[in-house]
Amino acid sequence: MNILELLANDYTLRVVALGSAMLGFVSGIVGSFAVLNKQGLLGDAISHASLPGIAIMFLLIQTKSTELFMLGALIAGLTATALINAIVKYSRIKVDSAMALVLSVFFGFGLVLLTYIQKIPNANQAGLEKFIFGQASTLLRRDIYLILIIGLILMSLTIVFWKEFKIVTFDADFADSIGISSKRISYILSSMIVLSIIIGLQSVGVILMSALLVAPGVAARQWTNKLSVMIVLAGTFGTVSGLVGTIISSSMQKMPTGPSIVLVISFIVFVSMILSPSRGILWRYVRQIKHQSDINEDQVLLNLYDLAMNHNNPHHSHNIAAIEPMNTQGGKKLKQLKYILGNLQAKALVKEEQLDGWSITEEGLNYIMKHPMRKEENDVTSN
Repeated sequence: MNILELLANDYTLRVVALGSAMLGFVSGIVGSFAVLNKQGLLGDAISHASLPGIAIMFLLIQTKSTELFMLGALIAGLTATALINAIVKYSRIKVDSAMALVLSVFFGFGLVLLTYIQKIPNANQAGLEKFIFGQASTLLRRDIYLILIIGLILMSLTIVFWKEFKIVTFDADFADSIGISSKRISYILSSMIVLSIIIGLQSVGVILMSALLVAPGVAARQWTNKLSVMIVLAGTFGTVSGLVGTIISSSMQKMPTGPSIVLVISFIVFVSMILSPSRGILWRYVRQIKHQSDINEDQVLLNLYDLAMNHNNPHHSHNIAAIEPMNTQGGKKLKQLKYILGNLQAKALVKEEQLDGWSITEEGLNYIMKHPMRKEENDVTSN
C-alpha cells in the first residue's frame, strides 16, 4: 500500500497528518523570525514554561479540556515572556541567562505540580504527562480547527506587519528612527511565538516543540539570503517534516509522532548545512579548494612572468626546477607543480617548449597585465 492509499483509507492518519503539516507550516514561518532575531532559546523557554500553566488549569477545572489546557499554557507562556523582558530590563542579567533561568524555574515548577496531580484520583484521565513529549495520535477534528484558526491569525499578522517585522529584524535602531516601535513589534513577535508553541504542545510536546519552531528557519537560512524566500522555504520544510514524520510513525509500531517529526526536520537541517550552495559545508570546502588552486596557478604564472622579464625574449622557456623555488609555499612537490602548469597550459597561458621547459604565452602576459590587483595580492603573499 502506497502513501496515498494509506492516507485515503486511514481517517485518523489523515487528521494527524493534516494537523502536523499545518503545525509545521506555521512553526516554520513564525520560527524564521525567531531565528533571525536570535531568539531560538525563547521558544525553548516558552514551551517549557507552559507546563505549569497546563497543570494549574487542571487543578482549577479538575477535568480534561484541551482548549482550557491550551489557555493555561498560553497564559503561562505570556507570563514567562513578560518575566524574561522584566528581568532583562530591570537587572544586569542578559537575555540568554534570563531565558535559561525562567525555563528551568517554570519547568521545575510544572514537574512538581504534575507529581502532586498524580495523587489525585482522576488525574490519569487528563493525560497531562502526554504534553511533555506530545501525542499527535490524540488529535481530533476540533484540534485541527484550533490549529487552523490560530494559524490563520498568525499568517494574517505576518502579512499585516510584514514591513515592520522585516525592518525591526534587521535594523531595530533604524526602525525606531522612522517611528516604528521596535519594542512593540518585538512584543507582537514574542506573542506569535507563544501562540505557535501552544498549538503544538499536544502534537510535539513541551520538550521538542522548540526544535520544530527553530529548525525549519535554520534549514531555510542555509539556502537563501532573502527573507521572503526564507519564509516560504521554512514553511515548506515544516510542512514536509510534519507529513513525513507522521507517516513514519504510523508505519512503525510504538513510534511516537512528535519525535519522528523532529527527527525529519533535523535531517533536513543536516542536509541543508552540508549541501546548500551558499552556506553549505561541502560547497564552502569546494570553493576554498578552488580559491587555493587559483592562487597557486596565479603564483606559478607570476613566477614565469618574473623570469621572462629577466630575458630579452619574454617567451624564453625555463626549466621546471627554476620555477619551483619561487613558489609561495616554499617549494612545491614536482608532481603538484606539473599539475598546475598543465592547468595553465589548458588555458593557453603557458606552453611547454621542451621536456620540463615552460614559458609564458602572449595570452599569459595579457592576463598578468589585466589583473594587476591579483599580481599585487600574490606579491604581498610571497613576502
